[in-house]
This record gives sequence, C-alpha cells and structure tokens, in this order.
Amino acid sequence: MSWTEQYQDKICTAQEAVSSVKSGDRIFLTGNCSVPKKILGALVERAPQLEDVEIIQALTIGSDDYVSPEMEGHLRINTIFISPNTRKAVQDGRADFTPVLLSEFPLLFKNGHLPLDVAFVHLSPPDEHGFCSFSVEVGLSKTPAESAKLVIAEVNEQMPRTLGDSFIHVSKIDHIVPVNYPIVELAMGGGETSEVVENIARHIAGLIPDEATMQMGIGAVPDAVLKHLYDRKDLGVHTELFSDGVIDLVEAGVLTNARKTLHPGKIIAGFIIGTKRLYDWCHNNPLLEFHRTEYVNDPFVISRNDRMVAINSALEIDLTGQICADSIGTKLYSGVGGQLDFIYGASRSKGGVPIIALPSTAKNFSRIVPTLKKGAGVVTSRNHIHYVVTEYGVADLYSKTIRERAQALINIAHPQFRDKLRYDAKELHYI
Repeated sequence: MSWTEQYQDKICTAQEAVSSVKSGDRIFLTGNCSVPKKILGALVERAPQLEDVEIIQALTIGSDDYVSPEMEGHLRINTIFISPNTRKAVQDGRADFTPVLLSEFPLLFKNGHLPLDVAFVHLSPPDEHGFCSFSVEVGLSKTPAESAKLVIAEVNEQMPRTLGDSFIHVSKIDHIVPVNYPIVELAMGGGETSEVVENIARHIAGLIPDEATMQMGIGAVPDAVLKHLYDRKDLGVHTELFSDGVIDLVEAGVLTNARKTLHPGKIIAGFIIGTKRLYDWCHNNPLLEFHRTEYVNDPFVISRNDRMVAINSALEIDLTGQICADSIGTKLYSGVGGQLDFIYGASRSKGGVPIIALPSTAKNFSRIVPTLKKGAGVVTSRNHIHYVVTEYGVADLYSKTIRERAQALINIAHPQFRDKLRYDAKELHYI
C-alpha cells in the first residue's frame, strides 16, 4: 500500500481519534505553540466518560479547559514546566509537577520511566515521500511520539515544514486529523522595552564576543540583547528555542553561523515561539536544523561550541550565588527548563560565557537576597554560577569566595537595598 493510501485510511475526526483513549492511559501532549487544539478539545468533551487519564507535558500555550476543576478524576496534568494556563491547577494541587532537566524529559519515555500509551502531536502536511515534520516543536515531541503505543496527529495545512531530525512517516501515525487553522503567535519582543530591560541587555551584549554561539531563553531580555549585536561578526545559534529576533540578525549578515565549532553554517534548535513571520521564515529553510531536546540540551554537546554564550533568567539569587528560577518560596511557579543544561554546557565550553540575568527588583522587593525564601528551589547551584547581570552591572562570581560574591552581588543590587544587604551579609558572617 502506498503512503498516500495509508494516509487516506487513517483520516478521521478528532472525536473518532480520541475514542481510542482509555481510562488509566498516559498521554503525551505536545506543547509550546504546537498544542493540537482539535484533538485536545475532543478529549475534554470525552473526559466525563474517562477516569484517571494522565496528560504529561512541558510548557503549553493556549486554553486551560483541560485543567479546569471539572476535569478532576477524569484528566490530570503532569507537567515538567508550569505555564500560565496550568499554574493555578498545580498550585491548588489539582495537577502535578515533575522536576526534571529539559535535556532528560524525552528520555523519561524512551527509557521506560514513564511508559506512554498515546502521543498527541501536531504536524505539517506530508512531503512527496510521506514524511510529516514536527514543525515548530521538534525537540520535546519526536522521542515521545516514537515511544508511544498509539500516535494521534493533527496535520495542519498552516504548519511550516522545518528541517533536521524533524520528521515522522505517515506509516508511524495511527490516527490523522486534518486541520487548517493558524499557529498560535506569541511575540517575544518588538513592543516597548523598559529601561531596566535595555540596561540588562546592554550589559549582556558587552559579554558576547565575535564568533560566539548563543542560547537565548524565553523573555524580553534575550530578545533585547539581539538588538545590541549588530556590530558583531559571525555569530551563531545553538539553543533550545528562538524567536523572531534572529531573523533581522541573519538578514544583516551578523548571524552567519560560519565560525561555529559544531554544526557550522546551521542554526540548531529544538523549537520556536514567535509570530507568523517566524513560521514563514522557518518553512523549508536549510539554514535551520531542528533536533531532539536530549541532543540540543545535552551539556556535553553544548560544550562543543566554542565561545558558547548562555542567557537565562532567575526569580531571585542569594548572596552565595544560589539561583531560584522555578518557585516563589514553596509556591511552584515554572520549572528548571534548559537553564542548568546550558549554564553547565557553556561553562564547559572553550571561552564560554554562562549568564544569569534578572532585574534587581520585583514589586519593590530586592531579587538579590541574603538567603532564598523558605522552600525556594535551587535551579542553578552556587557551584555552577558564573556571570550575574542586573540593570546595575555584571558580577563575575566564578572562582570567588563567599565574601567576594556577596560584595559583588551587593554592588549590582538596587541602591535602595544595598545597605540592608551589607548589614545582613555581616550578620551571616559573609563579609
């Protein structure tokens, strides 16, 4: 049977597809901007007929219907990264959170720690050989799709075909739900940028040399940094995700990837979050290679990029250099993501620059604190920390004593909190 005949045989409605889901099943849900709306919506409709179905995911952008209180006993989310649409459910105890490095998340399925019954994925239309692309979310989706007993796919006419280790053949899909709707857009920059963000970005840009390979995390700061790099030469990208900001640097001849020591000439990523401009630019673009997250985020793969620059954020940092990025005290807020993967990978790189960036304050409280809040999660340990950047400057903590670290961090704290931080540091016998 030809692949086109197989494709036609597998076409069904979303309701027909999810009728294969049974009580007690564990489902992988692809995420970010790739959430399959029709399939997920059909599952929510069917949920009252099901019991104890677990949906395991990372960050998802979109509806929170599937984590509503009405889903209790029917659908329960297990997330490794808490996004806004799942945060209340996790904090209320109606959903679960599993701490794990992003580089290891797909391996939970491949290695049998969390066996999958079903995978929900969102794909591009097949090419002339019958291969669909995982499109805007390759890194966290391909391995789970290969590990699940049953694969249910939305095939979306508006999904770009992205290149690299990014394909699944029609023969490997069990149910195909054809759809035609726009991909979720999420602009990471381009709006008004605050003076704080601009100052942080300017300090970070000063740490980035010519021929650097960059990782950019989520948020306004990484996007703002890119705008300060037009005088650099032969920059490259190896990152878990990127957004629209890279397009202008490529078109300006700054981001060439020519001097990368791993995958020269290519932007390496796991997924993208952005606007239609980005999705159109990524379609069939041979400059880009998408790979599985267990490869992209492997610290020892990352370290093979000379001059690797990792830019990540934090909620707070204590005076010894401990970074909290996943909780506010005991209240779970996000997750480790790829922060430690890239901080450690960059630290092992020849000429690497591992950076943690954060505004000095939040709601008139200092983010630089004597000790982390009770119950706060340490995402990057004091042993892994290198550069910390606020709008007031750069603190290089690597190889520094606790006394030197405390003094350096106080110097980049907001001026109104520096005297109190010095007092607390003396009380703690740090200085």
